[in-house]
Amino acid sequence: MDNDIFGNALLDYYHKKRSTAPLILHNNYGEDEEMPVEIFFREIDDFPELEFIALALTDGKVLDVGAGAGSHCLYLQQKGVDVTALEISPIACQIMAKRGIKKIINQDIFSYKEEKFDTLLFLMNGIGLAENIAGLKKLLNHCKKLLNTGGQLIFDSSDVSYLYESDLERPMVYHGEIHFQYEYKNQLGDPFGWLYIDQETLILIAQRSGWVVQILYEDENDQYLVRLSLSTP
Repeated sequence: MDNDIFGNALLDYYHKKRSTAPLILHNNYGEDEEMPVEIFFREIDDFPELEFIALALTDGKVLDVGAGAGSHCLYLQQKGVDVTALEISPIACQIMAKRGIKKIINQDIFSYKEEKFDTLLFLMNGIGLAENIAGLKKLLNHCKKLLNTGGQLIFDSSDVSYLYESDLERPMVYHGEIHFQYEYKNQLGDPFGWLYIDQETLILIAQRSGWVVQILYEDENDQYLVRLSLSTP
């Protein structure tokens, strides 16, 4: 097995239509968690309200960043949207091709520079790939280069400060900077960081970077949907 642990779990589920082994998510804040692989193969009826709102607001040429197994891309394609899937997992890209996704790019968002889009979409807390506050600032600046005039950046995130309401010691860094590591069939993937950003901090950082911030939706679990657009000079 290569080190694409996430991709291998998706591939087994795709071929067998069920999980043959759990995809374990180790973290730095508590007990190990099981990542339900089926969530990446959801049908349209299983999308939460937040994602329906985000998908309805996509406009023009769309880049779905961290597309996974392509559920959102399939929905947008069916709606006639010009959508491209960007995914770092090569196996996930193969799965998307088999599922009928027309445009797929196997690349990291930070190194992608080829085209410009009208909408950059980061769903399922896809903005978390920034890993930390410094990475978020870098990502927001990079996204400016990928957007056409009048373009938008749409993503969801959440405030995870609740993790530290018990006896868990708060980290020295920003509390939303989490460390994860996948495990599948007794194989460990590379450790990686993931960012969960609260609204107040996100608004401050985005506005300082020249973005106009609109909070589009929020639920009782401190999860929210946001639209960023560039302020006119």
